[in-house]
Amino acid sequence: MRICVAGAYGAFGQKHLDALAQIDGVTVTSVMGPTRAKIDACAAERGIGHAATDLADCLARDDVDAVILSTPTGLHAEQSIACMNAGKHVLVEIPMADNLADSQAVVNKQRETGLVAMAGQVRRFNPSHQWIHNKIAAGELTLQQLDVQTYFFRRSNTNAKGEARSWTDHLLWHHACHTVDLFQYQTGEVCSQAHGLQGPIHPDLGIAMDMSIGMKTPSGAICTLSLSFNNDGPLGTYFRYICDNGTYLARYDDLYDGYENQIDLSDVAVSSNGIELIDREFIAAIREGRAPNGCVSDVLGAMQTLDKIEQSLS
Repeated sequence: MRICVAGAYGAFGQKHLDALAQIDGVTVTSVMGPTRAKIDACAAERGIGHAATDLADCLARDDVDAVILSTPTGLHAEQSIACMNAGKHVLVEIPMADNLADSQAVVNKQRETGLVAMAGQVRRFNPSHQWIHNKIAAGELTLQQLDVQTYFFRRSNTNAKGEARSWTDHLLWHHACHTVDLFQYQTGEVCSQAHGLQGPIHPDLGIAMDMSIGMKTPSGAICTLSLSFNNDGPLGTYFRYICDNGTYLARYDDLYDGYENQIDLSDVAVSSNGIELIDREFIAAIREGRAPNGCVSDVLGAMQTLDKIEQSLS
């Protein structure tokens, strides 16, 4: 399997390159990034034979079977469609688009081409959430309420490495997308009710820095999600699963019961690295000729719910 990683020298491009190095039979043959000096240095450091500043140069190559897009959110839909038009399978980092119309266009192109097109909904693969999902699938748990806090301190355009970025991140279409998809994945339902509240718009960034979201499924499960770019403290996302048979707290790749007893996750997956697990699923789906967990058509329901929430904000 010969892979191109676009956005390779960014924070998550580097995570994908590290993850792909752990998967047998995979070679990164091409990398793309907008700055020539940076992408050449990335390729040289990793021993990758081709580097480009234009994705089209990578897509024209015969030694690229599939593409991982770790590029700015606003480019995701256009680039995903370009990959499929070039006959390449594509894994696009979350979110697959920043609006419903573009998300639907990506799904339509996947259905037209039959190629593997996967959205990088990493929460489906984190062992802590996989453990919960396996219990729900086995009939041992029913989710009653999911309470989530997503907190950052990000008052300027910086990425996960603390470096300046040229585009603006978004609480709803990026960070809320994680939880909206996870809630619907864990319940197996699309929300029948979804609404949001947002704080003041930042005068320079042009986005809300604080947001509160409420969701409910037809069967009655509810989710409360709080998000902030103003939180001056520990960063990240924390999940409280309140179920009919126990309460569970997920913090990154760790899971605890309601009394803070840690749960052993060592037998859940071959790795505790969520990025590696989504990359493994993407490659396995291509090799096996099947739809992946996180196929763009499966994630469309989350994008529909995000659109509903956005409409409630206006």
